[in-house]
Amino acid sequence: MASFQIEGGHLLSGTIIPQGAKNEALQVICATLLTSEKVTIQNIPDIRDVNNLIQLLKDISVKVEHPSANTFTFQADQLDLEYLQSDEFVNKCAQLRGSVMMIGPLLARMGKAVITKPGGDKIGRRRLDTHFLGFEKLGAKFHHVEDRNVYEIKASPKQGRLVGSYMLLDEASVTGTANIIMAAVFAQGTTMIYNAACEPYVQQLCHMLNHMGANISGIGSNLLTIVGVDQLHGTKHRLLPDMIEVGSFIGMAAMVGDGVRIKDVSLKDLGIIPDAFRRLGVKVEADGDDLYIPRQKHYVVDSFIDGTIMTLADAPWPGLTPDLLSVLIVVATQARGSVLFHQKMFESRLFFVDRLIDMGAQIILCDPHRAVVVGHDRKLTLRASRMSSPDIRAGIALLIAAMSANGTSTISNIEQIDRGYEHIEDRLNALGACIKRV
Repeated sequence: MASFQIEGGHLLSGTIIPQGAKNEALQVICATLLTSEKVTIQNIPDIRDVNNLIQLLKDISVKVEHPSANTFTFQADQLDLEYLQSDEFVNKCAQLRGSVMMIGPLLARMGKAVITKPGGDKIGRRRLDTHFLGFEKLGAKFHHVEDRNVYEIKASPKQGRLVGSYMLLDEASVTGTANIIMAAVFAQGTTMIYNAACEPYVQQLCHMLNHMGANISGIGSNLLTIVGVDQLHGTKHRLLPDMIEVGSFIGMAAMVGDGVRIKDVSLKDLGIIPDAFRRLGVKVEADGDDLYIPRQKHYVVDSFIDGTIMTLADAPWPGLTPDLLSVLIVVATQARGSVLFHQKMFESRLFFVDRLIDMGAQIILCDPHRAVVVGHDRKLTLRASRMSSPDIRAGIALLIAAMSANGTSTISNIEQIDRGYEHIEDRLNALGACIKRV
């Protein structure tokens, strides 16, 4: 198991380019299963979760080529149907949460799929009911195979394929919406998905599918209409920059930056992320499609108009993504002022603040969902510590804390960070950080 050794106190300066979006990559790579023709995807990040998914596609006989850096082609013209039903395949899927988005394409194209509970971050209960309820609305039938502890999912035996339907999702699940969209593109008739997630990555998936011949309208709204088609063809698609990585770099620049430019961020797709940092007093300057974060001796937390304490809470898009609350919490530890963070969407993501408290941060963990941070205003620097990365986003937050701390910190279980951030130590060391992989 690898670790990072981080010598704190080194200022970052220069320009950094964000990687392609991890969450978009997982969706559109699965969408390549919907056609027998070649699909080219550019700007794919070289990270553990994405690489594992690509290997999973290779295992089921998808032809994968890697013509240049961050570019892959996929051709699913001879899928190994026997292996798709095997225990080995199901067990591999269980280790990768992104594999759940293979169900929709396989169900749409092959009329059947097998699923067990997938892995991923240990950040509390992340149910799959939205996926399954959506598939049932399209006519799919579930059968629990007890001796294998898997679910077999099959299209309606009468039609032999899924059937379009109106559905109101019980929650605006991003992966659930993506999975149902991919299942519905071949369904007979028209599917309407209300309370659909409308994140830029879901929009990107819809645009890609339309370029492949799908008929999806309402893109960018929470009401999607999908008219089923008989087949899809190949296409070329480029991933957006990863908004979570952009937000992570803003946090680093605020804490330990000496003038950092984040290049080609696709500003229109960042939503309120820059404003969330501005509420903590961080200067975030837009320059074309770049963001520039100058060095600040102090950043002062805003208050609401009525003078009450600033509160930052996660919410489905276009609200603040929950994936950045960990970074915002770390940034708040050196702000002037106090902030209440409310993590509404997951129940275990705030437990990492115990590590920050050990480093000297002034944080009150009210309950599993709320934490109050009283900023040090840089008068008290965090101290180095030994810690372990519990998940991707907490891992990058702890890395930022260690970069700002006095002394040398060690972060173990960095495989979690590798799941979401491409060659992160090399890229940060190029800006002036001192991070060693051990």
